[in-house]
Amino acid sequence: MAEYQTIGARGVSGARSAQIDEGLRAHMNKVYALMSGALLMTFALAYLVASSPALQQVLLVSPVVWVVIFGPLAFVMIASFAFHKLSVVALNGLFWAYAALTGVSLATIFIMFDMMQVITGLAYTAVAFLGLSLTGYLTKRNLGPVHQVAVMMTWGLVAFALISMLFGGMGGNTFWWMNVAILGLFAVLTATSTQEIKNTYLEARTHGGPEADLFLEKAAIIGALQLYISFIAMFRSIMYLFMGGDD
Repeated sequence: MAEYQTIGARGVSGARSAQIDEGLRAHMNKVYALMSGALLMTFALAYLVASSPALQQVLLVSPVVWVVIFGPLAFVMIASFAFHKLSVVALNGLFWAYAALTGVSLATIFIMFDMMQVITGLAYTAVAFLGLSLTGYLTKRNLGPVHQVAVMMTWGLVAFALISMLFGGMGGNTFWWMNVAILGLFAVLTATSTQEIKNTYLEARTHGGPEADLFLEKAAIIGALQLYISFIAMFRSIMYLFMGGDD
């Protein structure tokens, strides 16, 4: 990926550089706006389901719960592996469907904890997320290798969690350490994903052809999804680790 500070050295004029800088701000604003909208919908749905025993019976007890559990994982894999084949409309549909299913699954948080604990957990998560994302955006260091390692470790955790779920669940200590690992990994991914989103834009604008606009429309959705996943994962772990809930 191209680094922003190398654009001038590659012969991009001052006017062109300013245009890229303005476009980058607009691109990042779009990413954060998509992520924020998805979070609002997610928490609204979580509250709605937690407030309705009838919805809980349908969505969290019946066989539909397996769609709630595995649906988001399926959506992420489809979006990742079929990125170039999917249209902007299809990617948007997957993104909002993912946020909706996550909202249903997050209802368990609203059931387990009182509203003040949820608000406190959200505040902690928001402060941590903003600091980590800003660090990833501003740092001059290449976080790409760290990002790759964190992604591989995250998939390893997903595999471990699925195996544990299928074979009887996790004990208290394992659950606690799992959440520590999740919190640490997604803290790292928040910073590295932000840098990746930024560098993807700069690379496309500096070296991309006529199809760059379409590519960046899709990239904004995927970037919002990456940051959304990190926020939700950090929020869940903060709630389980620090808000006094039972396993």
